[in-house]
Amino acid sequence: MSTRADLAISALRKGHDDLSTLVAGLTEAQLTGPSAASEWDVSQVVSHLGSGAEINLEAVQASLDGRPAPEFEFNKGVWARWDGMTALERQAAFPEANRRLVEVYEAFTPQQREEHRIDIGWMPEPVDVATSALLRLTEFGYHDWDVRASFDPAATLAPEAAALISERVEGLFGWIAKPANLDGRTAHLLVRLTDTGENLGLRLADPVAITEAPETPDGELSLTLEAWLRLAAGRLKPPYIPADVAVTGPISLEDLRAVFPGY
Repeated sequence: MSTRADLAISALRKGHDDLSTLVAGLTEAQLTGPSAASEWDVSQVVSHLGSGAEINLEAVQASLDGRPAPEFEFNKGVWARWDGMTALERQAAFPEANRRLVEVYEAFTPQQREEHRIDIGWMPEPVDVATSALLRLTEFGYHDWDVRASFDPAATLAPEAAALISERVEGLFGWIAKPANLDGRTAHLLVRLTDTGENLGLRLADPVAITEAPETPDGELSLTLEAWLRLAAGRLKPPYIPADVAVTGPISLEDLRAVFPGY
């Protein structure tokens, strides 16, 4: 039976293979064109994923070597190097950088996947392989969408990634959600995930939280799991809003997008 680590690592592999193929076929004009991440062109998204792969790899390798996690100065150096690349250089460097990270995750034995711990530098304590891989998958999954949606507004999060990202979407709220953008209004919504049949609650207050489905909600949000995950990360915006997203009650979709402006 596959473990959480197995599933996350498998999703990282598929995501790497698919995105590397797409990126390799892009022209310079496409690389420097706008991405679905509003402030970055496509090559900058690729750069972010490539630099993130290097930083993540150093943390994983340090844990295997018995070294401390990399200092912030290491991260700054990696970011500066990728920021200094041209679009075509980023295109060429990304597949190799991300491949090396995926392969080090794939090399973990079943026992290591259960027992090994990785200090990723910003968590209170070292995390297991599944958590480390899932953190990377969350970053990769959203930015993979940023690239693909640049060329296909109907693009969705990769299904194998979305199923796992859903486990930690509430963990994003602490630094993404902006309840103050509702100007003092609060609400407790019923969220219907139309493809999975799951119902849950979304409490729009400070802090924003996922709850049990409320019996007497202030309003209702109906959408697929994939669209829900994109909403939570600020990626449910025109022209990327599926036609079957529906909101009723005093809180509009525009209000929800203000609460979840993205990153």
